Amino acid sequence: MLFLYLVFLLACLGLLAGGIIEQRNHHRSLHRIPQRVLVNGIRGKSSITRLTAGALRGGRLVVVAKTTGTAARFIFPDASEEPVYRKFGIANVVEQIGIVRRAAAYYPDALVIECMAVMPPLQELNQTKLIQSTIGILCNVREDHLAEMGPTLDDVARSLSRSMPVGGICVTAESDRLHILQAEADKRSCKLIPVDPESVTDDEMAGFTWTTFKENVAIALKVAELLGVSRQAALTGMWTAPPDPGVLSVEEYRRGDTSLRFANIFAANDPESTFMNIKQLQEQGSIPRPLHVLINCRPDRVERNGQMGALVSRIDPDRVILIGEPTRSARVKIEEKWQDRVVDLGGRIGAGELLDGVLGSIDGFASVLAIGNIHGQGEILLAQLGRLDRSVSQDPPARAVPPAPPAHAVPAGPPVRAVPPGPPARSVPAGPPARPVGGATVGRNGVPAGPGPASGGSRRQATTYGDPPVPAAPPAAWPGTPTPRPRPYDGPERPGVPAPGRPDRYAALAPEQLDRYAALAPEQLDRYHAGSPGQPDLFGPAEQEPPTRRGRPVGGPPERAPVEPDPHRGRIRRSPADGTAPTHPDPDPQSSHRRPSVYRSSS
Repeated sequence: MLFLYLVFLLACLGLLAGGIIEQRNHHRSLHRIPQRVLVNGIRGKSSITRLTAGALRGGRLVVVAKTTGTAARFIFPDASEEPVYRKFGIANVVEQIGIVRRAAAYYPDALVIECMAVMPPLQELNQTKLIQSTIGILCNVREDHLAEMGPTLDDVARSLSRSMPVGGICVTAESDRLHILQAEADKRSCKLIPVDPESVTDDEMAGFTWTTFKENVAIALKVAELLGVSRQAALTGMWTAPPDPGVLSVEEYRRGDTSLRFANIFAANDPESTFMNIKQLQEQGSIPRPLHVLINCRPDRVERNGQMGALVSRIDPDRVILIGEPTRSARVKIEEKWQDRVVDLGGRIGAGELLDGVLGSIDGFASVLAIGNIHGQGEILLAQLGRLDRSVSQDPPARAVPPAPPAHAVPAGPPVRAVPPGPPARSVPAGPPARPVGGATVGRNGVPAGPGPASGGSRRQATTYGDPPVPAAPPAAWPGTPTPRPRPYDGPERPGVPAPGRPDRYAALAPEQLDRYAALAPEQLDRYHAGSPGQPDLFGPAEQEPPTRRGRPVGGPPERAPVEPDPHRGRIRRSPADGTAPTHPDPDPQSSHRRPSVYRSSS
């Protein structure tokens, strides 16, 4: 029994030591990231994460981001991305440790990461232990996950506030429950900064090629301002940021005589966000009537299914299509007025049968609004729609094409310093003719006169100083440049292989000289044979130093004398060139384990 107790105690100590080591390594990774932005809220977290990362990239900051929404993505500093691998496909907040370690390898200026915790204790753990954000984002408070954070919206606001950074900054676009968020921020000595969505103009929103909201853009602009990024640079970075896979989109498909305009609103899980998306699409004219509402039901989101069913009365569709299971949870919440318009395709039916059922409910043309949740039958339907012909581009047909951003808003690198005008051409003193440097022609004032084939040109052209264009001609040598002597031979010549018709000029070399120059490359031998100034004579005396280039020997390191190991002490002792044993005395002659005869000369 005592043995088992000791084994249990040692196992606990080992786990404790491993946990301490992992925590220290995680804190070391966190400290390599100066700014950490944690995005939390009910709806729009993935879009805000991408917008914030794009805004900071527009300010020339090195930014790494990670989203968790429809499809978890790790976003690299160059805006490329890849899916986040999850063992067994199960999401766990512990994966944030690996994300932080991977992000720290890029030594970024900022990390923008989406909060993936739902339970209030896990949200606080995600902030205090895993991320330790310096800037928090609490985008909104909506009716979702009420079983975990509710049951009221006030409780949801307090639960989300547990991710606020203690002693840091929190940015929010929530207005209805701002007083609750302010009270929670005061408890944590956190500075709460509300943003006004109306501060974002319509012209700034027109720069986006994908659908987003002013609330999200206003939050990203405020975070960029806090980190020293200008508004125009932040907008430019957001315009070019890649959208989230679950972003609001409208596409048109056709099969035979049936066509539909499909609006993917699966990412907006709560009813308020869903209705906001539908209202925005209606204002843009992207979803004309007849209007069909498709609700995807999930067995683990029964409450949400009912919320989407109750939303039908606010949308006023011409037909309601129910897929997934259990569809009854949504149908019982639909008012009696629309009960005769319901098409129930519930259950786990085949992909082909599901697509036929959806298209069969359409008479020629209809706009289909897909709401609820994407997982389950929703993913199967999207995969089947992707195989149909697309009659228009992926952008909504009725949506006005946004104007391109102004030319001055596009970041084109650091500004070029204005070069003051030089003296007129007639006042330039005469100098040596132009010479090519690095593929470009250099004028009399030493400034490139035109682009060269290698460099592609230069911002500072010689015409800025008044130099006349110089024709590309073979240049003359500069004054004082030594003229190389003509080669005394032509054709290949290596040690031991004389040129035809010539005596072997290597015959008079000493053996060590011959070995020294035998390792030289042909172009190195050419330089020595040419006898250019400053080069040693190839046929100099045997004690001449080996040729060097910039202080380093040419032809590899010098040869070393053979070595032999000392079998008694393990040290390496060098032998004379004649192969005899060393003659130096034993450094420790009193040692009892060494025989003196080993250090005597063999002679």
